[in-house]
Amino acid sequence: MTPADISRTVLHAVRRAVDENALRAPVPARVRVERTRPGGSGDYACAVALQLAGPAALPAREVAALLRDRVVGAPGIGRVEITGPGFLNFTLDASADGAARVRQVLEHGLRYGWSTECAGQVHQLHHRREVRAAVVAGTVMKLLRAQGALGRVTCEEASDPGWARLGVTVDANGRPPVPLAQTRPVPAGATTGELLERLGADATRWGLLRPAGHDRATLGDELLVQGEGNPLFLVRYAHARARALTREAERLGFTARYDEDVDAPALHAALADHPGVLAAAARHRAPDRLARHLETVAHAFFDFHDACPALPVGDEKPSAAHRSRLALAEAAGTVLAGGLSLLGISAPEHL
Repeated sequence: MTPADISRTVLHAVRRAVDENALRAPVPARVRVERTRPGGSGDYACAVALQLAGPAALPAREVAALLRDRVVGAPGIGRVEITGPGFLNFTLDASADGAARVRQVLEHGLRYGWSTECAGQVHQLHHRREVRAAVVAGTVMKLLRAQGALGRVTCEEASDPGWARLGVTVDANGRPPVPLAQTRPVPAGATTGELLERLGADATRWGLLRPAGHDRATLGDELLVQGEGNPLFLVRYAHARARALTREAERLGFTARYDEDVDAPALHAALADHPGVLAAAARHRAPDRLARHLETVAHAFFDFHDACPALPVGDEKPSAAHRSRLALAEAAGTVLAGGLSLLGISAPEHL
């Protein structure tokens, strides 16, 4: 169950409470659900009861109790608690949720985590004629579109012809007649041609997008190192390794199917976080959040891969456990490929 799933469940509970006349308050357009902060309870938290308490003329904890009674027992939710002034805290049903999530990832493919959170919004991002600003603006627009928004990217001056090799497109040039959202990360300090000649398109994009916009971009030769100390290599290697497992399983005559719970909490958590990370990266116009998340997925994948082999060893025959582990590995590879695609970076099948 993703944050978006929990949000829909809570929103449905609000509507039920209003329809049953147990709660007299306007139904919000959306409910924000976030990862529980350090020291909190459960996996996710929601403050909707505090939002509805005023209009309902009820204490927030009483509103939370009304909603809790209508959320408890929903598929994928194991426990619901009320903390503080009226926060709803959700603990997921790990066994049921893991299987559903893996199936959801494999069903949605590269679009897992895309949503309609920004549906109806229209954005125009404007940037200067500088390579990092152009790459960041284009990537932010891709993230916004993945959340259902519409928009275009404009540049102060004529586009750099080299940007096309980085996958950058600009819809219009020239200073707009009205103020627009400006994309102004710290400049790269190098020209497009220099970066492409030295690093190539993929490493250049990662180097420009991985640091937060207010930090300087790291554009040294370490981006080309073929080792796990290079985050870009780590992410792409994890994807390639997941794809290799699928190919080898086919050779051994079995395919992925999540029939048995796999004990890989860090990887399950990383996959569950992916939709929320995409939404936050779009909302805050921060593609670095997605890049860091892909590193988290890659680390969790390798920990799982080392502890729970997806392929039989020696005379061992493929079992339900192997099929389930393979399904989880394929889900991880799919999330990595989808995230890299949104960053405009290729995800090779072989490394």
